[in-house]
Amino acid sequence: VQLQASGGGLVKAGGSLRLSCVVSGLTHNIDGIGWYRRYPEKERDLVAAISSGGTPTYGASVKGRFTISSDGAKNTAALQMNNLKPEDTAVYTCAALRYWSGNWYPYDYWGQGTQVTVSS
Repeated sequence: VQLQASGGGLVKAGGSLRLSCVVSGLTHNIDGIGWYRRYPEKERDLVAAISSGGTPTYGASVKGRFTISSDGAKNTAALQMNNLKPEDTAVYTCAALRYWSGNWYPYDYWGQGTQVTVSS
């Protein structure tokens, strides 16, 4: 499975960005696609996930501001980020996910990260 992320950039606080993730390869075992972000010297945090059936899940810090969507065919997933804040500054990466026991877990398939920088 290969994932290609794009769409990061520099934006002022309150602005918007849209990230895109294209998934290719053997996707039949994937339960969903997620977006993670990583701050320097910290672990990745799951920002949002969407199941193969189209059900979204959001982290508490982005709920109401970010919207994840997919084409329903496990091929693309987009993350619309509105009302961005300086604390959203991070490297964002998309990942293929499996769902187990009520939680999302990433497969070891990662797209390259895309930098999102929000200035105050």
